[in-house]
Amino acid sequence: MPKRVDHRERRTLIADALMRVAAEHGLEAVSLRHVAAEAGVSSGMVQHYFRTKDEMMTFALSVVREHNESRVGQAVAALGPDPSPRTLLRTMLTELLPLDEPRRADGRVALAFLAYTAVRPAVAAALHRETAELLAFIAGQIRAAQAAGAARARVDPDRAAVALLAVMEGLGVYLLGGHYPPETALGALDSQLDLLLGPGGPEERAAEC
Repeated sequence: MPKRVDHRERRTLIADALMRVAAEHGLEAVSLRHVAAEAGVSSGMVQHYFRTKDEMMTFALSVVREHNESRVGQAVAALGPDPSPRTLLRTMLTELLPLDEPRRADGRVALAFLAYTAVRPAVAAALHRETAELLAFIAGQIRAAQAAGAARARVDPDRAAVALLAVMEGLGVYLLGGHYPPETALGALDSQLDLLLGPGGPEERAAEC
């Protein structure tokens, strides 16, 4: 009887190898051969799951997305049933910052993917959708805070969402480059949230990295 192949297990094996190579050498340096060697499988097996480098890069970003969703989901669940918009946004954006090694590894892959797609618009399509969804969510939270009287009423939620996401992404880039420590990044994020949504409570300021 032929051995049954667990495709999910193999794909996970290859995905883990891809992330290790990408985190250490950068996405541009990744090749099917490199990933196969890291995973301890043949190049043909890798090609069975990823026909092109673009497919492999897109999958790498999907792995980062899954990691982020898991981290954010756990952190938001710990807030309880009805967190304020400011607390919710701070928690989400903090989890997306590269403040520890697992998040730095994912952040390096995400940053490399952005550079990779700068000249490949077709590959960036999934990232565009993801960004639009995140912006819509942030804008919705700002509107909720305005409705509750906890945010600056004259701020345009859509523009403010773009600015807040840009601040978070910029902080992430500088953290990855080691330009300043996590507490400096968190202080800058809090300052931006203060401008939009008012000052947060002591429980936010005491949040750990």
